[in-house]
Amino acid sequence: MEFVDIVDENDNIVGKTSKDEAHKKGLLHRTVIAEVINSKGEWLLVQQAGHKQDAGQFVSPVGGHVSSGETEEEALRRETSEEVGLESFLFNLKGKAIYNREVKGKKENHYFIVYEISSDETPVLNDESVRYKWFSKEEINKSFEENPALFSDAFHFVWKKFYLA
Repeated sequence: MEFVDIVDENDNIVGKTSKDEAHKKGLLHRTVIAEVINSKGEWLLVQQAGHKQDAGQFVSPVGGHVSSGETEEEALRRETSEEVGLESFLFNLKGKAIYNREVKGKKENHYFIVYEISSDETPVLNDESVRYKWFSKEEINKSFEENPALFSDAFHFVWKKFYLA
């Protein structure tokens, strides 16, 4: 069972519970998100597998919960290794924001901690994703206009909050 720290709107820890309980009750907890951008300025996005909540949609390549007692950087490194196979990489913090949605009976009240990773490595995907694609910023913007359902709601949120502002 995975435990997460419950935080307030200012990212102060106010409790601890299981991830399942946090989602059941809609308790605010930390999640790391990372956008991988190569030296050409292209964005790596992964298409979610059928058993995932955003099945068939492109999402940020790294996204996962920060376990209770884990630092944000530890979570970033763990999730990046698990989801795209990158072990050694440069990163910087892009920002933080609260993202709240209900999906598949879960109340995801996430305190997003968004990073950018610089890498030209070929990703190695786990079973959460079926494929990856490198997108230019122009392709992402055009797809948002022509086919917004190509991307998950969470990616829409991150893009609009941190890259269009």
